[in-house]
Amino acid sequence: MMHSHQSVFMRMSSLLVAAAMANAPCALADANSDAAEQAMSTIRPEAIRADIRFLSDDLLEGRGTATRGYQIGAKFMATQLEGLGLQPAGDGGTYFQNVPLRSMKVDQAASTLSLTRDAKTKTLAFGKDFVAFADPGRSESSVEAPLIFVGYGVTAPGQNYDDYKSVDVKGKIVALLPGAPNFESALKAHYSSGEVKAQNAAVHGAVGVIALDDPVQERSYPFTKFVRDLVTPEYRWLDKHGKPNDYFPQIKAAVSLSISATENLFHGTPHATQELFALAKDGKPQPIFALPLTAKLSNVTKSQDVHGSNVVAKLEGSDPSLKSEYVVYSAHLDHIGIGEPVHGDKIYNGALDNASGCATLLEIARAFSGMNPRPRRSLLFVLVTGEEAGLLGSDYFASNPTVSASSIVADVNVDEVLMLWPLRDIVAFGAEHSSLDDVIKRAAERMHLVESPDPLPEEVVFIRSDQYSFVKQGIPAVMPSPGFKSDDPKINPAEIFQKWEETRYHEPQDDIDQPGLDFDAAAEFARFALLCGYLISEDPQRPTWNKGDFFGDHYAKSRK
Repeated sequence: MMHSHQSVFMRMSSLLVAAAMANAPCALADANSDAAEQAMSTIRPEAIRADIRFLSDDLLEGRGTATRGYQIGAKFMATQLEGLGLQPAGDGGTYFQNVPLRSMKVDQAASTLSLTRDAKTKTLAFGKDFVAFADPGRSESSVEAPLIFVGYGVTAPGQNYDDYKSVDVKGKIVALLPGAPNFESALKAHYSSGEVKAQNAAVHGAVGVIALDDPVQERSYPFTKFVRDLVTPEYRWLDKHGKPNDYFPQIKAAVSLSISATENLFHGTPHATQELFALAKDGKPQPIFALPLTAKLSNVTKSQDVHGSNVVAKLEGSDPSLKSEYVVYSAHLDHIGIGEPVHGDKIYNGALDNASGCATLLEIARAFSGMNPRPRRSLLFVLVTGEEAGLLGSDYFASNPTVSASSIVADVNVDEVLMLWPLRDIVAFGAEHSSLDDVIKRAAERMHLVESPDPLPEEVVFIRSDQYSFVKQGIPAVMPSPGFKSDDPKINPAEIFQKWEETRYHEPQDDIDQPGLDFDAAAEFARFALLCGYLISEDPQRPTWNKGDFFGDHYAKSRK
């Protein structure tokens, strides 16, 4: 981690930032500083550190969805926003939006998977060979059918690509690999979504899904972590009729295999697993073929309906005509909660993921609240629940906003601020699809930063955080994140990030005491995120999707 490189370089960096803070933020000091520069100069690394310290304290028990610890965090955020003078923008004149949820756990003893080949049946072991996904609509369900390998399980008409074009899967169980073909980054991420794949399987008549493992997924999130995560429930949000979101009842059961079980699945077929894995690594099309197997999946789910909440606060804009429109700042307040102990610690504190984003939004709100004049458009600060359970709080808010849906012009999402090295560049997930890319470029140029492409497209970040919920409602959205550039040869951000992801991501060790946290870098990132929202707010023109863009064409609705 970066801790070992902090000595002289970091002390010099801190002194430079402190000097800049006395006048204006670094790279923006100017004799004719405008309102944005003045606001940015008030952002304090100490405040970000203090808010992360509280939100990731053991007292909050990892801020699990629909837990007391999460509610403590939500009360803290609402209180802080109220103290800054932001108005309540939740339900009934409060700072909270109720999010009805269904909490689900798979009965591991009663949920089974067996494979029959040449009249011989093998029963796989739950937790070793497979895990089952909870069914949000049924307590019990089972299906038995032939198995067909459908590659990635992707249908992308605009890319002239369809894994289902040469096969009939009606009444069959489909087996599919993670990821998607080698489309551009955000499109690859979209088609990698489990929700999109399940819906596509259902549309084609499949009755069950077996999600396979591969070396790329195993490196980014090992099967053992999927097993460990079963300690915490799965969730869906419920509409006013009690119907769960993203539920496809045609799919009678769904499971996920370990990498060894995936390899065993292809024994006796013309295609070796390593061949398929090599194609997947390069995003190349897969052969589609029936497996010489019949699979039987049985699922038992225990569920209960519970209540979650989002925190929503408003800072009214200064322009008489534009203040009825909103720029949303979003961040997820939840984390995993209490789980399996790791090195004797069972509280998954979620300091970077995502107390860092919440602390950043608080500091941005503080800076904006003292701005004179205030931004022209109104700002909505939305701290959401259930991100770790599938972007649930943001999806609920974007589908059921507490302001007019047509009044939301853009979302700037802040998730997992990688304050592990000095900020030199920005990766803006999703910006390239709309006029928000110009906003990112203008903000980066003004702060002497550069915009970099997605360094890890295989991580499909674009669909893994809350900006995607807004995209699905046709709202231009972006998630800026620190990039991997460094002007110090002793600091390799890519290596630091890889080590952090392997040892701290979704681990109890993501806490305030982890080594290498650079709060000056966090403050500089907060200034950048503030500037992005400010530029959107000041522009008389609403952000627009690029002409012919997939997401604009696919999701943008008539929004008056």
